[in-house]
Amino acid sequence: MTPLMILVAGPYRSGTGDDPVKLAANVRAMNEAALVLFRAGHLPVTGEALALPLLETAGGDPAPGGALFDEIFHPVAERLLDRCDAVLRIGGPSEGADRMVERARADGKRIYGALADVPAPAPTHRLAGSSA
Repeated sequence: MTPLMILVAGPYRSGTGDDPVKLAANVRAMNEAALVLFRAGHLPVTGEALALPLLETAGGDPAPGGALFDEIFHPVAERLLDRCDAVLRIGGPSEGADRMVERARADGKRIYGALADVPAPAPTHRLAGSSA
C-alpha cells in the first residue's frame, strides 16, 4: 500500500458548549491521531489545522456558529476532503465529522473507524542525501 492522505475527522464543537478548553482538547485529540498516522508513514490532515488560522486571519467574530465560522470552517474541511484518499473517524458524536464520513463514503474513499484499522504503507526508499 502506498502512503495515504487521510483526513482525521472528529468532534470539534460537539459536547463542548463552545468552551475554549474543551474545543482545544478536541483539536488535540485529532492532532494526536494525526501524529500516529504521520509516524506510520501517511500524510494526515485536519480541517481544523487549516480553518482555524483562516478564521483568525479573517478577523471579525470567529466564534463557533457565527457567520464567519459558517463561511470558513466546514467548507475548508469539505474542500480538503476532495483531495484526501481516506477518512479516519475518531471521538464521540459529531454531526460535522459524520458528514465528512458520509461524503467520503459516497465518493468511494476509504473509511477507518480506528487507528488500528489503518494499514501501514510500504516503506519508501530515498536516495542518500535526498530531501524529497
